[in-house]
Amino acid sequence: MYIEDIARVCHEANRALQQIQQDPGIAVSPPWDELDEHTSASVIDGVAGVLGGNAPEASHENWSAFKRADGWVYGPVKDADAKTHPCLVPYADLPPEQKAKDALFGAIVGALTEGA
Repeated sequence: MYIEDIARVCHEANRALQQIQQDPGIAVSPPWDELDEHTSASVIDGVAGVLGGNAPEASHENWSAFKRADGWVYGPVKDADAKTHPCLVPYADLPPEQKAKDALFGAIVGALTEGA
């Protein structure tokens, strides 16, 4: 399985979790095929990080650095136009439901590459 395929599965699982959690500060991400280039690159980078040994905390810090490098900053609401996101905080400060997304991401990468 290619890294982009794994990234697609991770993104769609995260998207499903966003729909279930209904966090008012975080709009549900668009489907994989509708993502902008930066967002899909971020997910692919996250998969590469997990393949390189990143645990959930390191994955979150990697995601945060990727976002900040593109000009994103902390804000109480996810806003792609303003480039603000409420999860641009240290991993320890994330609420449990956001930490679950990082754990799910890592578990999916592990499951799809086990024995590969």
